[in-house]
Amino acid sequence: MSSRTKPLRRDAQRNRDLLVEAARQLFAVHGLDVALEEISRTAGVSIGTLYNHFPNRADLVDAVFSDRAQTVRQIAEHSLAMPDAWDGLVHFLERICELQANDRGYNDLISRRVPQATPTEAHLHGFQLMSRILDRAIEAGVLRPDFTMADLAFLTWATARTVEATGSVRPDLWRRHLGLMLDGMRAGAAHPLAVPPINPEELNRAMTGDCG
Repeated sequence: MSSRTKPLRRDAQRNRDLLVEAARQLFAVHGLDVALEEISRTAGVSIGTLYNHFPNRADLVDAVFSDRAQTVRQIAEHSLAMPDAWDGLVHFLERICELQANDRGYNDLISRRVPQATPTEAHLHGFQLMSRILDRAIEAGVLRPDFTMADLAFLTWATARTVEATGSVRPDLWRRHLGLMLDGMRAGAAHPLAVPPINPEELNRAMTGDCG
């Protein structure tokens, strides 16, 4: 068994748990830019201990939000179980946007290019469920047929910016923003778009910041 797979000693595991909980609380209030020294101070451990467990900020971010893939999957499964395809789509988007609005750290994660580990099986399954939500709505004739998963990514990014800009003034304003976007997504309101959707390669470049 390698050192990376050995279970942590009880005190080391306790320190790791304290760091993750402190980061979760501070990220939720202040966003992902909170100083690592503040996280270690809140956890009651040294900054060296933080770096021993999390060599860089991305590792800590991954640990804090590792459960969000499961949360998104549960939301998606509930949405697919709803009899009406449009209601299921709206439910999914509203719940995801609520996660963004209630946690500034998660909102930052949605809108920024924060390095993350290779997607897990839970992430991939969640992606498949989201695709099914869109496909079901298109097949039911309620979602415009040219709407893609990439468009869904841009919708969450746009909501993230709305939350960031208006959260301290009108915490619920994102609901109006989402409502306007949902009306534009309806099949009955669709008009031809001026440009085609972004392709997977372009989307990857946009997400990673590779503009070359």
